[in-house]
Amino acid sequence: MSAPRGRGLLLAAPASGAGKTTVTLGILAALSARGLAVRGAKSGPDYIDPQFHAAATGQDCLNLDPWAMTPDMLRHLASGPDLLIVEGAMGLFDGAADGSGASADLARHLGLPVVLIVDAARMAQSIAPLVAGFAHHDPDVTVAGVILNRVGSPRHTDMLRTALAPLGIPVLGAVPRRADLATPSRHLGLVQATERADLDAFLARAGAQIGATVDLDALTACARPLPDGPTVPTALPPPGQRIAVARDAAFGFAYPHMLQAWRAAGAEVLPFSPLADDPAPEDADAIFLPGGYPELHAGKLAAATIFLDSLRRAAGRDTLIYGECGGYMVLGDGLVDADGIRHRMAGLLTLETSFAHRKLHLGYRTLRPLGGPFSGPFRGHEFHYAATLRAEGPPLFAAADATGVPLGETGLWRGSVCGSFAHIVAPDSAP
Repeated sequence: MSAPRGRGLLLAAPASGAGKTTVTLGILAALSARGLAVRGAKSGPDYIDPQFHAAATGQDCLNLDPWAMTPDMLRHLASGPDLLIVEGAMGLFDGAADGSGASADLARHLGLPVVLIVDAARMAQSIAPLVAGFAHHDPDVTVAGVILNRVGSPRHTDMLRTALAPLGIPVLGAVPRRADLATPSRHLGLVQATERADLDAFLARAGAQIGATVDLDALTACARPLPDGPTVPTALPPPGQRIAVARDAAFGFAYPHMLQAWRAAGAEVLPFSPLADDPAPEDADAIFLPGGYPELHAGKLAAATIFLDSLRRAAGRDTLIYGECGGYMVLGDGLVDADGIRHRMAGLLTLETSFAHRKLHLGYRTLRPLGGPFSGPFRGHEFHYAATLRAEGPPLFAAADATGVPLGETGLWRGSVCGSFAHIVAPDSAP
């Protein structure tokens, strides 16, 4: 017998900053507290919000990226028996530079109804044309309900509901403004879930607030059956049979779908903590240093001699070592922090990076390998503020942006060590 098909819906907003993440977490926490089997997913390449989803549900939160992934891969990752709550990214129809990859595209690919979260703090009757515009913009995207966020009072809520009534779109809840539900952030997004000592209390508050102000039965009734998920290739084939993966506050940006795919292919994932000065396991035949926040822990990493020496020994044994973004910087000679202090890193790539003069690098990337262990091509994403002071050696990838404009060569490889600022998301299947 095949597994029962789950149901799903997409929580989206007209624009960034509407409070999608807080409302989504409250919904996940409230449904989980009811004992409902629920899992979260995140539209796009975000690495941080999924950590909160996982904490609220007890299940991995996967990224569903309609720019980087094929429809078959999206259906494969979304499939499952439980209720799937997908948090959108940016505004509902906002996508990559080429116009594709919006949360609306994900809704179309998976047949997901949309519940629109509207920041109503500074509007009254104007909410009606706003919601009407989103509901009628694309006939293939169904807005099944609205959640009013940051409402000011019962009278304010009544005004909003009255304005929306002629549209015939259900108002599923009205969430009041609450300062204690604000989520602290830094330069790459929210402060990571693992760094919040108050995480359980925050999720409990959010769940209680949503449970009291959102009709969860009506919300879950909006969900539609998920499509069957075909078998598809992994985002990146396992680079070894035993893969050591750095996992802590400095290296928190490994995509769960990639790690799951490696395990499904028979590989063993061995987590270790560089911040705890753990050595990379000597019996690993590949080492993966994901992105994260090494710049915030540069002094501690520089002093982690057991960790750094284990990388150097592994390179001497020709063990594959791959670093993405923050992991790539740690493989270099030195990292200059925001205060201008240089910290010695592993010295396995001729690379110097700096946060003393930050510059945003952001966008989707197509990546064609020029050397190293990967066959590619891939689709990926770049999001960092580091400046490259020096990079010498063979490049790892030829990169282009989402519109196909060449961006030149990126990354480095030397022997069995390689890395770049790009995070690989999935194979590039474009012709």
